[in-house]
Amino acid sequence: MKKRKFPTAQTILLIIAALVAIMTFIIPAGKFDTLAYNSTENTFIRTSSNNETVLPATQETLNELNIKIPLEKFTSGAIYKAVNIPGTYKKLDAKPQGLVALILSPVKGIIDAADIIFLVLVIGGLIGIMNLTGAFEAGIAWLAKALKGREFILIIAVTFLIALGGTTFGLAEETIAFYPILIPIFLAAKYDAMVALASIYIGSSIGTMCATTNPFSTIIASNASGINWTSGITGRILFFVLGTIICVSYILNYAKRVKKDPSKSIIFSQKEAIEKHFGNITHSNLKLNFRLRLILFIFIMCFVIMVYGVSIKGWWFTKMTAVFLVGAILIGFTGRNKEAQFVDTFVKGAGELLGVALIIGIARGITVLMNDGLISDTMLYYASNMTNGMNKGVFINAMLYIYGGLSFFIPSSSGMAVLTMPIMSPLADGVGIGREAVVNAYNYGMGLFAFINPTGLILASLAVVKVGYDKWLKFVIPLVLMLLAFTMIGLTISVYI
Repeated sequence: MKKRKFPTAQTILLIIAALVAIMTFIIPAGKFDTLAYNSTENTFIRTSSNNETVLPATQETLNELNIKIPLEKFTSGAIYKAVNIPGTYKKLDAKPQGLVALILSPVKGIIDAADIIFLVLVIGGLIGIMNLTGAFEAGIAWLAKALKGREFILIIAVTFLIALGGTTFGLAEETIAFYPILIPIFLAAKYDAMVALASIYIGSSIGTMCATTNPFSTIIASNASGINWTSGITGRILFFVLGTIICVSYILNYAKRVKKDPSKSIIFSQKEAIEKHFGNITHSNLKLNFRLRLILFIFIMCFVIMVYGVSIKGWWFTKMTAVFLVGAILIGFTGRNKEAQFVDTFVKGAGELLGVALIIGIARGITVLMNDGLISDTMLYYASNMTNGMNKGVFINAMLYIYGGLSFFIPSSSGMAVLTMPIMSPLADGVGIGREAVVNAYNYGMGLFAFINPTGLILASLAVVKVGYDKWLKFVIPLVLMLLAFTMIGLTISVYI
C-alpha cells in the first residue's frame, strides 16, 4: 500500500482558510471602535462601525476614552496605527465569508502582501545570478575547508547572530533570503538541511520572542500600553540569553547525532534530493580569485545595507527590495554576464521562490478572511474577559496562552500590539502587577507559537528548504515544550518578585 504524503504548505493553508471561513458563520461578528492620529491635522479620528468622528488630539481626549497612553506616543509617531478603544466592543450584523470570499482570499492576500512577495522574488533572482558567477561555489568550498573539525562554530554563530537581529530590530521575514545561501554551507559541513533551517528559523524566533529593542513588537506594545519600553527590559535580556542557550544546545545536540550517523536525520529520506537541489559543492575546484571575492563582497554588503536600513533608517520592504535588485545588477556587471543571460538567469532564480511567494500570499489571505468576517475583535473581546478574578500567577500564564492563540489569527506583531494592548494591558492593574508583564506575555506567547504557527513564516521557510511541515513538527515540538516550561516558570516568578 502506497504511503500517504503529508499535504503541501499551500494545501495546509487553504484548509485553514476554509476552516476560518466556516468560523465566520459560527463566531459572532463584532468590532471595537478605533482611534487613529492624523498628523497632518493634529487630530484624532475615531472610527465606529462606518462612522468617523474628528476629536482634538489632547490627553483629555485619551483620558475620556479610557486609553491610558501618553499623547506624545501618538504625536511622535511611536504609535502609527489605529488602536482599539477599551469598552467599545459592539456586536455587528454577521458577515459570513462564503465560497466566493474563500476563493478570492488568496488573491486578496497576494495583493496585500505584494511588498514582501516582491522582496522574495528579487532575492531569488539575486541568488540565481550569484550561482551563475560561481562565487557561492568557490566561497562555500573555501569555508568548508576553513571550518574542518570546527563546524559546530557555524551553528553557534548563525543562530546567535540571527537571534541578535531578531531581538534588536525584528529580523524575521528577511531571513528567507538566508536559506539558499546558508544551506549549501551546512551541507558542506556534513550536516543536514534541518540544521540549517533550525539555526536560521529558531534563531529568528527566539530573538523575536525575547525582543528587547524590537520596534515592531516590544517598543510598539509598550507604547500602546502607556509604559516606557525599557520597563521590564532586564528580564527580557535574561530570557533572551537563557532562551538562546537552550535553542543552540538543542540544535547542537541534533547536529552532532546527524554528523555522526546521517541516518539519524529526520529528513534522511530526502538527503539526496536536497543535496541535488542545493548543489553538493564541497569538492569544488573553483578558486576564490579577486573577481569572485569582489562579487561575494557586493553580495554581503547587500545584507549589511539592509540591516542598517531596517534598524537605523526604518526602511520597509520596498527599499530592501531595491537594495537586492541593485546588488544583482552590480554582481552581473562584475561577473561579466551578458544582458540576455543575466535576465534569463534572474527570472529563473525568481521562479525558484515563486512557490514561497504564493505561500506568503495565501497566509495573508487568511487574515483578510477574518477581518472581512469581523471575528478578530470578537475573539479579543472574549479573551480579555477570560482573565477576570484570576490571581497573579494564573493571570500571566493565561495571557501567555491567549496571545499564543490570538497569534494564529493575527500573526503580525505590530498589528497584535496596537489591537490588543489598549484592551489587555489595563487588566494587569486589576491583579496588581506591572503592565510590562502583559507586554512580556504578548512577546513570549506570540514568539512560542511562531515556532509552529502555520499562518506565520514557517511554511514559507519550509518551502525554501524543501522540508515538510510534519518533519518540522517532529523536530521542533520537544524544544517548544522545553521553552514553554521555561517561560511559564519565568513569567510566574516575575510577577511575584
